Amino acid sequence: MQKRWMIGFLAAAMVAGAVGAALLAPERAGAVDREVIQLLQMVTQLTQSQQALQTTVTQNAAVEKTLIEQSMDSTNKLTLAMGTLQKSMMDLQASSGARLDSMSTQVQGVSDNLQELMARMGKLNQQLTDTQTAIQGIDAKLAAAAPQPAASAPGAGAGPASAPSSDLLYSNGLRDWNGKKYDLASQEFQDYLKYYPDTDSASNAQYYLGEIAFAQGNYPQAMDAYTKVLDNYPKSYKLASARLKKALALIEVGQKATAIRELRNVVRMYPGSQEAGQARAKLKELGATA
Repeated sequence: MQKRWMIGFLAAAMVAGAVGAALLAPERAGAVDREVIQLLQMVTQLTQSQQALQTTVTQNAAVEKTLIEQSMDSTNKLTLAMGTLQKSMMDLQASSGARLDSMSTQVQGVSDNLQELMARMGKLNQQLTDTQTAIQGIDAKLAAAAPQPAASAPGAGAGPASAPSSDLLYSNGLRDWNGKKYDLASQEFQDYLKYYPDTDSASNAQYYLGEIAFAQGNYPQAMDAYTKVLDNYPKSYKLASARLKKALALIEVGQKATAIRELRNVVRMYPGSQEAGQARAKLKELGATA
């Protein structure tokens, strides 16, 4: 508006000047009239151009405002979609982790049962061989006598008469461990170690006591149980797992330096094992080298 007023004022001044000049010089009246007409035309054109420019600016501003609003709306929608996707991924990761943990526990239980079964089959085979040898050496004159009972195989778990059988105790402990009945499983594994401390499965029972304590967040007790596996059962096939889990328990109680040392021992003492791979990954996570 201010620009338009200034243009009009300038045009009026110019017209007044032209008229004054005409009055002062009548002989130039015709020329002045033409100049006035041309000046008025120029003013009109200038005014129209200014109006067109203002209209264009107004339209461009409206378009820009619309584009900005559309961009902000698209950005908000994208942000909302990203948040929903991130939550879905976190939920999926949590669900997958729980299923993997459950599967890992079940596989571990099956592996332990398989090892126990193989050990028993080996002892049974040896017992049958010993029995056949004993029968072949019996004198024919004693054939009618009552046969002597076969000797119990070493480590067969012949506990006190009041104690449950070793097989029953160990199987119940595994079942309750897999079912997350930790208190019951702990008591069963403790009873197993009390009555059958020298069997092939004794180290497994000791290891599972550590696993129960770890699952319950009792990390000092878990470390003690894993240490007993390492100290008392040097031939156990749970040694790598016990040392790895001891290191993880040490991390939980803030003993990072000792944990790193144990993880390096896992890599050095059990190369090529699954536990060694897990130890390397944990060392990398802690910013340490293997």
